[in-house]
Amino acid sequence: MPYGSRLAAQMTRRLGRPCLYTPSARLALYLALRRWCAPGARVLMSPVNDDVILFVVLAAGLRPVQAPVSVWDGNIDPAAVPESTWRNVDAVLTTNLYGVPDRVVELRRRCDQLGIPLFEDAAHAIGTRVEGQPIGTFGKAAAFSLSKHVAGMAGGFLAVEDDRERREMERLRDELLVPGRLRGDLFTTLRPLARSAVRGLHLVRPVWRTMQHLGLLERDTFRMDLRPRRLAECARHAPSLSAYEPWVRVDLHGFRERHGALVRGQLKTRMDRLDGDLTRRSVGVSLLAGAAWAGRALRDRTAEEGPLPLFRVPLLVEDRDVLLDRLVDHGVVCGYVYDPPLDDYAGAEFVEPSPDPSAARWFASHTLPADPLLARRIINALAKEGARPALPGTPALDSASGSGPSPERGAATTKPHTR
Repeated sequence: MPYGSRLAAQMTRRLGRPCLYTPSARLALYLALRRWCAPGARVLMSPVNDDVILFVVLAAGLRPVQAPVSVWDGNIDPAAVPESTWRNVDAVLTTNLYGVPDRVVELRRRCDQLGIPLFEDAAHAIGTRVEGQPIGTFGKAAAFSLSKHVAGMAGGFLAVEDDRERREMERLRDELLVPGRLRGDLFTTLRPLARSAVRGLHLVRPVWRTMQHLGLLERDTFRMDLRPRRLAECARHAPSLSAYEPWVRVDLHGFRERHGALVRGQLKTRMDRLDGDLTRRSVGVSLLAGAAWAGRALRDRTAEEGPLPLFRVPLLVEDRDVLLDRLVDHGVVCGYVYDPPLDDYAGAEFVEPSPDPSAARWFASHTLPADPLLARRIINALAKEGARPALPGTPALDSASGSGPSPERGAATTKPHTR
């Protein structure tokens, strides 16, 4: 029986597409890129994304091409991508940032016209639909994460178009897996339980501050240390997951370890509760969409279609970094901040910069990702802190956001990512 087949069958029934289980979404994405992209291929993607995803693309031996984005949600704006760029990319990778869907219908149409694959990063969007169709069923392949909505702290899926492709990807996955360890399985199983206990006992603030002061957080700022000289040396080994592992493994060191029955059993239990999780998220999104800090697009969409079961709600605020730090005192740690955009973070040596980076810079520097499961607490905390909503201004979108992080950026840190 294939590894993780029970979990894969459960996801296959939910999605309506063949799925295979992977220890992480980042490994699932790597599998897809290796299968359908030749080394040196150019992949169009949003610069407002987890830096781990950038390193996965580089590890696959590909060239990340940064796209213009919507100032309201940070996802690719297909209409703003120059025709010259469309003619010179070999694949498109969506983000579905925080669960807000990419413009997948238009992206799929453009990819079909160009004869190139569309890949969906659905790590934040396991419950999102577009025109009644689940995210993860529009592209050639899609990567999902179980460490988001079900808070499993591990596990993922790769969804593909047919069973033949699934069997082929299972073989490639098994070649890349490394043996698991009982100690690692115990840590993966207990970690989400410990996090729930910290929240339940109202210990978020002292625990988080202690971790900050002791240097126990793997990221000191929103982005990990690029280490450009060492990164450049890895290019001669690409495609190679092992060469790029120092970057790809950040926040999830067991991203390609074979999970034992203990971890898979816990994830099965959490998957059984997924629908309840999505319902609670929709309720929280409805509350946050009515707050002063919600972007216009989110308010309009919620009013027209009802609330999406988002992983995070992108609130738009002034003095975002200051607020992130102050929210810790209210028992709220807001992670998943992707600032600065990847082209500012990595530079032209490692990515092709966006032809218009202004929207990405503005969105990345003003977005406060709010957990809808903590909606009331976050709304009350922001009100007590006198948080001011941010609105895009001039066509330059307040270009004072600059080409990189402001000097004070880094005072706040992110919750560990576990794609």
